[in-house]
Amino acid sequence: MAKEKKVEQITDMEVDFAQWYTDICRKAELIEYASVKGFTILRPYGYAIWENIQRIMDGEFKKTGHVNVAMPVLIPESLLKKEGELVEGFAPECAWVTHGGSEELEERLAFRPTSETMFCDHWSNILHSYRELPMLYNQWCSVIRWEKTTRPFLRSREFWWQEGHTLHETAEEAIAETEQQLNCYADFCENVLAMPVVKGRKTDKEKFAGAEATYTIECMMKDRKALQSATSHYFGDKFSRAYDVTFTGRDNKQQYPFQTSWGSTTRLIGAVIMTHGDNNGLVLPPQIAPIQIIVLPIAQHKPGVLEGATALKERLETAGFRVKMDDSDNSMGWKCAEYEMKGVPLRVECGPRDLENGQCVLVRRNDGEKTIVKLEDLEAAAAEQLKLVHDGMYEKAKQNLEEHTYEAHSLEEAKALQQEHGGFIKTMWCGELECELKMKEQAGMTSRCMPLVQEHLDDVCPICGKKAEKMIYWGVAY
Repeated sequence: MAKEKKVEQITDMEVDFAQWYTDICRKAELIEYASVKGFTILRPYGYAIWENIQRIMDGEFKKTGHVNVAMPVLIPESLLKKEGELVEGFAPECAWVTHGGSEELEERLAFRPTSETMFCDHWSNILHSYRELPMLYNQWCSVIRWEKTTRPFLRSREFWWQEGHTLHETAEEAIAETEQQLNCYADFCENVLAMPVVKGRKTDKEKFAGAEATYTIECMMKDRKALQSATSHYFGDKFSRAYDVTFTGRDNKQQYPFQTSWGSTTRLIGAVIMTHGDNNGLVLPPQIAPIQIIVLPIAQHKPGVLEGATALKERLETAGFRVKMDDSDNSMGWKCAEYEMKGVPLRVECGPRDLENGQCVLVRRNDGEKTIVKLEDLEAAAAEQLKLVHDGMYEKAKQNLEEHTYEAHSLEEAKALQQEHGGFIKTMWCGELECELKMKEQAGMTSRCMPLVQEHLDDVCPICGKKAEKMIYWGVAY
């Protein structure tokens, strides 16, 4: 008899959350470390998750008129320096090419940390008239940022993302685009990834380099830390002026267009792991799971079992589900543990007795609930169970967010709440940088966002006692 494989064990999150996270990334075969320090290899299972995220998100972008382009990976240093705030913000993270072959280059070339400069340079050559606006571009690519400390999916020196870049005739249109894309990200997180979000505006200290305003969606992980999951930026006409992007307006005069950019990354995979995962491994939302349903034949050596299981698999595939059947000689216990580790949302079990009785058993990954269904009802039952998986995951994550969001009325109270509970601490804020820095220094929390849905908690800032009109979320973030 063949020696049984052992399912890789992972560290319990209650023992060491960081090690639990790394264990899942590697043992669920999502990533592996590369020979270049700070770089990772996105393995087939991890890349399949990213492909599903990309496919669904790209479809949403195209519904609102966005088209995909591809910009060069290298940016001339002189081009990068044209907008001062951008180069100042990204200079510490830039990786540079200094040689082409054996010859030293006349000008250093930066591996793109982001592509605003390349888009602006391109637009300065092709934009002529207001009739060509808006220009609604997006690209799927990788970027390089020389991070000092890396962690799979959350921070790495190369990561995959999408970056949207748009030009508009008026400021109002550009602001509307910024808000539209923020809502697109929020809807995607909630409706596809089963992750509730807090939508808000970043402080001036935390906004994107060169932006007039940055909007964010903030999510809460199982360890009650915050994760910025996507951002949308309004630039005004600052970049257009810096890069001499102009067009002939309706009044026949030269004008500067208004610009936005917005992005999300493979960090979303890290967010899914830390929002939904458990001590058995991944728990994947059905819409992005590479395998939505795993079919496991029980006592497959008995007559008719493999044939029956194969028929169920084929029916589910025909119905449009992503399905796999495991008919290997590993034990049932190993198989269950393996596909729990990989986060497969739904398991279909069928043995001789099940087939004889015209039924099978469906098991949900998120809560382990079992449902016996008649074989003729399989397709409808599978769809219903997958919806229950998503809804159950969302409600659990929402409960975590709501139960660990606290209100504070003094700096001391905010600090105590964070130390005792973690999570989001909401307070009023005067808007002064000094108070923002004081919260970081004394309570260890950064500003997460000024939520779009505001509450009036007090009349004064709990840090300095001055008048406060904005409510803000604070937290410890990845």
